[in-house]
Order: sequence, then structure tokens, then C-alpha cells
Amino acid sequence: MISIVGTLARRGVPRYSRSLQNVRQRCFSSGSESSKVGDITGISLSQPVSWLPIPRYATVKDQESNTHITRLENGLTVASAEQFGNFCTVGVLIDSGSRYEGPYPSGITHFLEKLSFSSTAKFANKDEILQRLEEHGGVCDCQGSRDTLIYAASASTTGVAEVVELLSEAVLQPKITLEELEATRAAIGFELDTLDMKPDPDILMVEYLHAAAYWNNTLGLPKVCPQENLSVIDRELLYTFMSNYHTPKRMVLAGVGIKHEELLKQAEKYFVSATPAWKMDGEQVNDKFGQDLSISQYTGGIVTVEKDLSNVTLGPSQMPELTHFIIGLEGCSHEDPDFVSYCVLHTIMGGGGSFSAGGPGKGMYTRLYTNVLNRHHWMHNAMAQHHAYRDSGIFAIQAAAAPSMMRELVEVIAKEFVSIRHGIGSTELERAKTQLQSILMMNLEMRAVVFEDIGRQVLASGKRYSAQYFYDKIAKVTEADVIRVADRMLASKVSVAFFGDLSYTPTLEEIQKALHSKDGRIPRKFSLFK
Repeated sequence: MISIVGTLARRGVPRYSRSLQNVRQRCFSSGSESSKVGDITGISLSQPVSWLPIPRYATVKDQESNTHITRLENGLTVASAEQFGNFCTVGVLIDSGSRYEGPYPSGITHFLEKLSFSSTAKFANKDEILQRLEEHGGVCDCQGSRDTLIYAASASTTGVAEVVELLSEAVLQPKITLEELEATRAAIGFELDTLDMKPDPDILMVEYLHAAAYWNNTLGLPKVCPQENLSVIDRELLYTFMSNYHTPKRMVLAGVGIKHEELLKQAEKYFVSATPAWKMDGEQVNDKFGQDLSISQYTGGIVTVEKDLSNVTLGPSQMPELTHFIIGLEGCSHEDPDFVSYCVLHTIMGGGGSFSAGGPGKGMYTRLYTNVLNRHHWMHNAMAQHHAYRDSGIFAIQAAAAPSMMRELVEVIAKEFVSIRHGIGSTELERAKTQLQSILMMNLEMRAVVFEDIGRQVLASGKRYSAQYFYDKIAKVTEADVIRVADRMLASKVSVAFFGDLSYTPTLEEIQKALHSKDGRIPRKFSLFK
């Protein structure tokens, strides 16, 4: 078959010239307008075309960067910020989560996350909710954590009223039918099976770390539903939990890309006047359960889970057998004055995997790359973590290596913790601060991140600090600040978790002594008898 493009080329007619003639014939009927199009070929791309409309660009002056916050009569807080564009993100953040499940069977937050946006008083099933959102190009999601439960949706600004109504239905009017409960049990069961088979146990390691750090209290309670609780959690428990924690005073309705007056109007309509499902069906609430508002107690400790990982594989090629290790020390809350200094320290430590691809901004000059991964070929990965909550936090490093190298791995990581006390070079510090500032600003270019930033800050403190505030705080961090927070966390008890072959793992006491030593070495054991 002979193509049209090939035919034009053989006839010697330039493609762009023929296209331009077609445009002239389609778009204009008068001779004077036709001549204007002809003139466009002689105009430089850097010069404006006089008969085309002047483009309108978003400017800083057009946008009000302030976050508006209003507390309604029922206790609900409404926070919003305008943003250029035709789409908005609106959601409800609730001071809820697995840390409050002390009196309850663990896993309620996991269930609520999976049951989100299902049948409500107005919508028969999840499909109806999704179809309503799709009319405005929208999507929805729910995410649960240890201290927050977030229901959110993004859609066109023309559908703000429908989005707020959907959020009200999902948060306050869930039906939780028996069919939905069974489907949720099956979904969580499959998720647990997947976690058990995955070669990458990151989620499990974070669970074990929190369990060791906050033994049997608040932040140490499991976020992932235990297998034995799948059949225990029912509608009554879920409604009881929501009646205690899903109250207006513990909620923030946040929006980005929407005028504050419009969000207030919809909040009054759909949240102030709405009656929660658990109040309409009082028989489904068990009064023996109350609120547990305990302050987290950092205990330190060790969790060991022995498992044969020698046959773990993603395909026909066998993966190396690894033992996974995570070590944590008490950090600080996100309301602590040292919070930003901990964030800078986290960036200094950095880390990653031995076989991950590099690139600008990846952190190839961080300490866990230069001092650990680049010098110890047997180290599979090493990554710093920083978990901050309203009353506590954990600073941790996760790593993995062959089971026989566990004592060496623990010693290498302990040395990195201890070495912070010996000082930080000015170039290293400035690089980390610049990288952290860059991450902060780039993340806040995304509407969903701005939404979560507004919601979490307002939920935690009742106000929102600007990006410039944190940018300036990062710039003011000094070497002395980083060394001070390092000393602070090294004074705490250690939290440790091992997962895999435990044949060569050191004891908790040995790890604690290594962190208290000058060089991070594990005490040597000598014997006269072999």
C-alpha cells in the first residue's frame, strides 16, 4: 500500500506547506484572513502573532497562598487553600487509627480502610459511588495509618458538592453489610498471604519495629490485621470504634483548589446536619468499649521472627537468601522543636539498595551509600527511616544481608549511628539540606500532597505552617543541631527486629553495648576451648 505521506514526498510537495494550505482552506473564507495565515510563515517563534489571543498564565498574584481554617459549631474543622486549575482534592482526615485499638481486637482500622466507599444510606454499592465520581472525572481513596484515617477524592471543580456529599456518606453513613464484611475478610486474607510470600518484607519490618519500640501499647499495636482477628471483627465492633473516634471534633475537612466559602457551604449542608449511622442504629454500639487516649510509651526491645527464606523467588531465577534487620532509636514527635534537625539527619544517612538505578537527587552521596553499600559488597540494602507521630517517633535503619553476615551487618550499622557524634562535614550538611529543601518544594507541587499537608498539620496543631517556614527552618540547621539530636536518640533504648534465619544474630544486649561504645563494635567473645 502506498502511503499518502510517501506520495506527497515523491511529488516534491513539502509536507508542512501542504498542511498549511489545508489549514487555510478549512479555517478561513475571506481573502484578507487567508493572507494572514500566509504571513505567519515569516514570523519568528519569539514574536507574538497579532491576530491570535494573548495567552493567560497563572501568576503568584492571582493565587492566595494562605490556608483558611474555620471551626464549625459541631466541632468539625474546615481548612482549604486555592490553587490554579480545574480540578480539586477534598477529603476528611480523622484522628483515628491502629494506635487507638487498645481495647479492641487489632485490625479495625485495616477493615475500615478496605470497607471505605462501599454501600451507604444513599448509595447501594461502591459502583454507584464511582459512577457519580466519574461524571466529574473523579477518583477516591482511603488510607489508614497508626494515627490517621484519610478519606479523599479528586474531581473537577464543577463537582464539589457531589464530592463532599460522597465523603459525608462514606464517613458518616456506611452500611457495612454482611456481604461487604465477607468480601473484606477475603481481601485482607489475600493481602496477608501476599505479605507472607513477598521477597521484600518492608511492611512487616516496620510492623516489627513498632512492636519492639512500643511494646503492647499505642504505636506498637499492629496496623495490619492479624490473621486470627479476621473472623472476630464484625459490624458491631466497627460501629463502636467509629462512635468513639469518628466524631466531628476529631475530624478535618480539607480541600485544595476550592474556595473556602464554597467548602464551608457544603460542609454545613452535608456534615453538620448529618446523623451518623451508628447513632441511628444504637443497638450496634457496644457501650463497654470507650476511648483510649493513652500517650505512647517508648519501651525498646527486640522482635525475632524465624522463617526459611532460602526458596523465595519472583521467577525462575533464585534470589539470594537474606536475613532482614531493622534497628531503631527513639526520635521525636512532629511537634518537637528538633523535628527538622531529625529530618536533615535522615537525609544525611539516606541509603538504598545495592542494585537500584542511580540518578540526580537519588542520594548516592549519603552515608549509607558511601560508607556502607559501596564498601561492603555483601550488603544487599541499607535505608534510613524516620517515623514521627504527635507524641513520639522512631529513627531507624533497615538492612539485609546473608544470614552468616548478620553480626558484621549489625556492627556496620551501629558504627554509622555512632559516627554521627564525630562530626559532619560542611559540604555533606549543605548537600543534605539542599536535597531536603528540594524534596519539600517538589512534593508540594502535587495537589494531593498539598491536601494531605494541610489536613495533617491542621489535625495535629490546628494551624498550617507554610512551605517557606520549613524551607527556612531547614536552612538554619547546623552541625551542632544534628550532633545534638544524634546524642539524644543514642541515649534511648534500642529497638531491634530480625526476620529470616536467626542462626548468627547478636543479642539485644550486644547491640545496645555497640551503640554505647566509641566505635560501634560488638563486644568480642573469647574462649579458651574450641
